[in-house]
Amino acid sequence: MAAATKQPPTKDPVNGSVRVEIFDQVYNLRGSDADYILKLAEYVDGKMRAVSEQTATVDSVRLAVLAALNIADEYHLLKRQMATPKPELQERAHQLASALDEVLQDHRRTG
Repeated sequence: MAAATKQPPTKDPVNGSVRVEIFDQVYNLRGSDADYILKLAEYVDGKMRAVSEQTATVDSVRLAVLAALNIADEYHLLKRQMATPKPELQERAHQLASALDEVLQDHRRTG
């Protein structure tokens, strides 16, 4: 895509819509945070373009599905990483809990 064909995103504060372009298609999206919508649209556009560079297909629906699968994979990998506590963080949390218990016990004795 040539930069000259890229439509600049526009915000309509009256109805809360944002005009964005994703893979050369213009969409009017609504939401409470226009900047966040712009950021999401740029991310999806980038994913679709990356998939487009790696595949021979020009079918935009197929590219959208492949980009969605890539985004879903990223999401699930991050979700799995967040669900599995790191051993060093578990140890630090245990140390902090022990220190807090000591402080509370001292406070009860002197309080």
